[in-house]
Amino acid sequence: MTAVATIPPVVAADDLGGLLEAKPDIRILDVRTPAEYETVHIPGAYNVPLDLLGEHGREIRFNVAEPVVLVCQSGQRARKAEEALRVAGMPNLHVLDGGMNAWVSAGRPVVRGVQRVSLERQVRIAAGAFVALGGALALSVSPAFAVFPALMGAGLVFSGLTNTCGIAMVLARLPYNRTATCDVSAMVRALVMGDAPAPVGRSHRRDVARGTCAT
Repeated sequence: MTAVATIPPVVAADDLGGLLEAKPDIRILDVRTPAEYETVHIPGAYNVPLDLLGEHGREIRFNVAEPVVLVCQSGQRARKAEEALRVAGMPNLHVLDGGMNAWVSAGRPVVRGVQRVSLERQVRIAAGAFVALGGALALSVSPAFAVFPALMGAGLVFSGLTNTCGIAMVLARLPYNRTATCDVSAMVRALVMGDAPAPVGRSHRRDVARGTCAT
């Protein structure tokens, strides 16, 4: 088993690339939405979306002894995933600094599929559209519509203070961000066994009772 002490809590992209070459037993756990994972991911990474990670936390905790490096788009969701898994009692956790953005910028190898808009960009688009619409309505219809951008501003402040994002949680559940390739139970089983994750594009049966992602 890889010595956890040799891996820092927050790992730079280039450092992780070297570690993966030297220590192939390291698990890469991608906590982005299935659509983001399908767009681009690290070769061999397992996809368990953040909003479904809690229900699988104990299974992962008791069956994965190898170091686990958590990955998201920029690092924020990976840190929340780290908190959730530490609550489940998992000690061998690490976070990819800067997430997939840093990994791609460093020129590290990736697997690419259907190109989609990342969740972070969707949040910025949704928030900007809400503010712009409220401002336009306030100028053209009634000043009362100014409450919309004010509410959005307050929501963004709350998001920053609490490190949560209600918009992201809602957007993550939209069909656009859920694909037929997301079978979380199968992905967790592969993670536990150290098997190769199922190829992107393979269709899986939807099983709500087992926590499988909606198609």
